Amino acid sequence: MLEKLSGIQGKLNNLGDEVYQTWSYEQRHDEIGKLVQGYRNGLPVQILCQLSASIAGGTVEAAEHLGILISRRERKAIVNREAGSDKALRALLEATLLPTRQ
Repeated sequence: MLEKLSGIQGKLNNLGDEVYQTWSYEQRHDEIGKLVQGYRNGLPVQILCQLSASIAGGTVEAAEHLGILISRRERKAIVNREAGSDKALRALLEATLLPTRQ
């Protein structure tokens, strides 16, 4: 029974990803812009990063959108302010907000 429930939960978690795949670049960008506004109004930064990655189709794609919507200076400040000594959180934030430049 527990395995069946776990499988159902996994399908529900991926449901949004399937919907987002049908969206245009502009729709994704607008929705991520709403998340940025939500962050500025109190949405936790982890949710901003995770939902942005889900909507955009991956961390690299989310970083592209967030790089357009938030200045590099502000993104650096967010990472430094929010991550503190939490290495896992810092890794998530840096991957999404401060990807390495190529």
